[in-house]
Amino acid sequence: MAGNNTQLVSMLVQIADDHLILGHRLSEWCGHAPMLEEDLSMPNMALDLIGQARQLYTLAAELEGGQRTEDDLAYLRSDREYRNCLLVEKGNVDFAHTMLKQFYFAAFMKPFWQQSLNSTHKAFAAIAGKAVKEISYHIRHCGEWIIRLGDGTEESAARTRAAVAELHPYTQELFWMDPRHRSLVTSGVIPDVSLIASDWQSTVDRVFREARLSVPDVEYPLSGGREGRHTEEFGLLLAELQYMQRTYPGAQW
Repeated sequence: MAGNNTQLVSMLVQIADDHLILGHRLSEWCGHAPMLEEDLSMPNMALDLIGQARQLYTLAAELEGGQRTEDDLAYLRSDREYRNCLLVEKGNVDFAHTMLKQFYFAAFMKPFWQQSLNSTHKAFAAIAGKAVKEISYHIRHCGEWIIRLGDGTEESAARTRAAVAELHPYTQELFWMDPRHRSLVTSGVIPDVSLIASDWQSTVDRVFREARLSVPDVEYPLSGGREGRHTEEFGLLLAELQYMQRTYPGAQW
């Protein structure tokens, strides 16, 4: 039981890291979106992600027995201790990149959360119950933008194709699972992410068809984040994310 508890904490933190980092990336658009509606929608999606991250970090801290708080997990670890996939830490090149990155991630998380509704861990299942509703909106919103951009002007289509070429090699890491977490799948706590690949691909194929985009063949998939090996831009993101906690340790509102 203790071993499973340790692995559950590890998995919860990994999922939370994905949501925190992507939420931070989306928040960078606040005040810079191409239209007022998006200046409201994107920060709201960021708040959804950060709220889910907070729930996951809080549960992980409780399972650890109070050794660390949710803030410790979110802000006081080194870059090598974060286990988010590389996809979510990629910078906001332009609006097409941001929408595609969010779409790829949401297309993965929706079936993940749907299957997690039946988790044998009741607290985790409860988090999934709220998250699946929020992520469904993310897929719809971002998917509509991918279609609009891909099947839009020559400029918007070119930018969207460039985003696909840049980001698609990072998507296979979504389906990588730490061998240590296999016991959580066996015990019914979390879904097997490798079995989510077909649902993810179906969602991507459907939207790409309408957007007149082609799914590229990836010869050399890019990964490393799940093992703590991150990109250079992650260090810059982390410096900004952790600034307040590092400058004013233990500060509270």
